[in-house]
Amino acid sequence: MTPALLPLFAGDRRTRTRRLPLCGVRRWSAAALVALASGFMVPAQAQSPAMSTGQARSVNDWLTRMHEASRNRAYIGTLVVSAGSTMSAAKIWHACDGKQQMERVDTLTGEPRITIRRNKEVITFVPEAKTAFVEKRDSLGMFPDSLRTPSNLIPQFYSAREVGVQRVAGHLADMVEILPQDDLRFGYRIWSEQQTGLVVKLQTLGEQGAVLEQVAFSELQLNAPVSMDKLARVMKDTRGYDVHKPNLKKTTAEAEGWRLKEPVPGFTAMSCHTREVPGAAAQSPGMAPMQWVFSDGLASVSLFVEPFDPQRHTQESSATVGATHTVNRRVGEHWLTVMGEVPAPTLRRFALALERIR
Repeated sequence: MTPALLPLFAGDRRTRTRRLPLCGVRRWSAAALVALASGFMVPAQAQSPAMSTGQARSVNDWLTRMHEASRNRAYIGTLVVSAGSTMSAAKIWHACDGKQQMERVDTLTGEPRITIRRNKEVITFVPEAKTAFVEKRDSLGMFPDSLRTPSNLIPQFYSAREVGVQRVAGHLADMVEILPQDDLRFGYRIWSEQQTGLVVKLQTLGEQGAVLEQVAFSELQLNAPVSMDKLARVMKDTRGYDVHKPNLKKTTAEAEGWRLKEPVPGFTAMSCHTREVPGAAAQSPGMAPMQWVFSDGLASVSLFVEPFDPQRHTQESSATVGATHTVNRRVGEHWLTVMGEVPAPTLRRFALALERIR
């Protein structure tokens, strides 16, 4: 899903995108759980208006409930991610005080990584390499306010359907399907813990409901004693680490000389950044590596544009890992990589629509 919804599940996300020009794709699948992990803080005996009147919740009702859950609830859990034949796991500590949120994510499979996030500030430690990456991950701004404004397009492209109740990691959870209204986006099946709304399991659904990727807590302790002060101390302790901070500049695609010839229905441009290449001479507009992010409120797509390099950019191609699709294409003197958790034809529409305007 999208960055708007989640505190990033680090590790595998960075590995998948490490050759791309910027800091990685904002998406929600694996991390969705941690960030869509949000739901009305409803007392145990309380019910939402939709429940009390017997009405079915709308897609906005479900997403608002899920989004709000993590703002006031601490938890500790083990998160398991499966995509195709690959599987990974991480331990998560999440703390909040109503105003700010902090979490620590330790990978349990693959290369050891420790990621700590405080609101938008993120640091990822790679112990074996004694390297730390510091960055700011801005929300796409889609939640929760836009759910209550005319700019909210989610109900035009998705609907919600409650399908039952199941236990996940020892907790009763409502099952809801978020269904796409066209073939440009995937659907989602979400398990939302009944009392809190916290997302405890999420599946990304392809054609005919096929599960493309799954994220779930294998164990979860709600209202856990997680110390924000302790997390903050670990976050600041970079002794012995080589710290890297990407030099990102907020910009617009138009300022960099790019546009889409035609929009992709439902997707809105959310952010655009360029990255200064260390040691490179001053770069003219349009020559610095650029990331342009689009979202429909749930799914996100990133367009990475960089100068064409015949040594690295040898062949146009496409790839799929779980629900994540990637398309590469040469555009004049530039190389385009489009990545997102959407069907491949959606990415191709973005790729073919991008054009140079100067």
